[in-house]
Amino acid sequence: MKNFDHRDRQKESDDTRNSSRRKNMKRLGGCGLSLQTFANLKSKNSHYNPAFIKKQKEFYKNANYVSNFRKSLKQQKFHEKDETGESSSKVVDGDDDKHKVKSHKRICVEEVYKQTREEMEKAKKEREAAFQAKKEAKEEAESRRKAAKGKMMRKTRLGQPVMKYRIEQLLESIKKSAENDRSRTS
Repeated sequence: MKNFDHRDRQKESDDTRNSSRRKNMKRLGGCGLSLQTFANLKSKNSHYNPAFIKKQKEFYKNANYVSNFRKSLKQQKFHEKDETGESSSKVVDGDDDKHKVKSHKRICVEEVYKQTREEMEKAKKEREAAFQAKKEAKEEAESRRKAAKGKMMRKTRLGQPVMKYRIEQLLESIKKSAENDRSRTS
């Protein structure tokens, strides 16, 4: 009895192995992957690439800008047609029976462009001037720090620090703090 039971279990395990093997064969499309298919799968670039994502975002953003620009151009053309064609209306004067024409003043696109361009240039010059002033102040402070550091690092023949420069630095800092105190109380 035991032998029959053991044989049945072995048959079942063989059946499950064979069925899983058959399923894998079906899934893989025959007898496993060919070398060519394996190489193609490995060479596909399916990993996360932030540079590519950034480039794609920029492309879509630019496409959005272009579509918005085209819409605005269409609207401008529509308004220009209204202004040139039907915007001039005739008003009948009862006394003289003369026709007076009202002309609507149109803001020229070139003038608007020039104004915005000039504003942008002024803002750019102001930014550059502020940046230049900051840069000069930074360089000046750095040169002062280097000079002070050089003085503070000086040593005597015996290797002792030169106290003259250290005392001068302390005196200057005391004077500055005294000036700050006076300005706060005033």
